[in-house]
Amino acid sequence: MLIARTALGERAAFSDLYTHTAAKLFGICLRVLHDRAEAEEAIQEAYVKIWRHADRYRANGLSPMTWLITIARNTAIDRARRRREVQPGLDVAETMADSAPGPEAQAIAASERGHLSACLAELDEGHSEAVRRAYLGGETYAELAARFDVPLNTMRTWLRRSLMKLKECLTR
Repeated sequence: MLIARTALGERAAFSDLYTHTAAKLFGICLRVLHDRAEAEEAIQEAYVKIWRHADRYRANGLSPMTWLITIARNTAIDRARRRREVQPGLDVAETMADSAPGPEAQAIAASERGHLSACLAELDEGHSEAVRRAYLGGETYAELAARFDVPLNTMRTWLRRSLMKLKECLTR
């Protein structure tokens, strides 16, 4: 009855409709939006829609409250969708800097890796293997001495001389 009178432009009927339904419709908007200020905006927008389109309500067995709830809920959902569209998404991810090395840094690293491999190849095979295991594999001098069946001091000498040769090779 209030909706029908609102459709005729009766402000008093609209005021009564607001008084009787605002709390429930606000609760629905708040449940959808999880933000009191946005829910207030949504409920205002919903009542503007109700005022403008009250003539569209048809008594078809559904309660008038169902029609009002649908308008309020859809208004709140529309606001939530607009809010999501404004928030940064994957578009922002495209403009974020990548912390991984770029193509130039990767090319330089590959070149240096190749240079180091070439220098390691210039060492005696056993010495090269000892350097790799000590400085890339993390094996101790004692473990290397046992692996290559040489005294510990000999292993230290191998590694020190190998590093000196590598340094000389890498500066060429």
